[in-house]
Amino acid sequence: MAKLMVVDDSIFMRLMIKNILLELGHEIVAEASNGLEAISLFLQHSPDIITLDITMPEMDGITALKEIKSYKSDSKIIMVSAMGQQSFVIEAINLGARDFIVKPFDKDRVAEAVKKVLNT
Repeated sequence: MAKLMVVDDSIFMRLMIKNILLELGHEIVAEASNGLEAISLFLQHSPDIITLDITMPEMDGITALKEIKSYKSDSKIIMVSAMGQQSFVIEAINLGARDFIVKPFDKDRVAEAVKKVLNT
């Protein structure tokens, strides 16, 4: 299966996504709590897919997405957003995010997004 990195400032959200991905048979190679950590860990681990929260301290997900894409333009990134962040989701898709998951999410939606992104 795929190597994934989970990025979210909420430990609870990281745990939820991580557990779903592990249950689906994927490997979690890194976890980050903000965009700055995400970029550093991305460069160290080269994950196949990144789940990236939009609203985080120190560096938000949109800025991290731009940075990651500048290092590897074909990076497969799934944005994670709360309800009401549609304008950020649209911006992220325009910047190259492959899909998005809206919080609160369920296992089927996470599985669908990962499968879609793996096949692109």
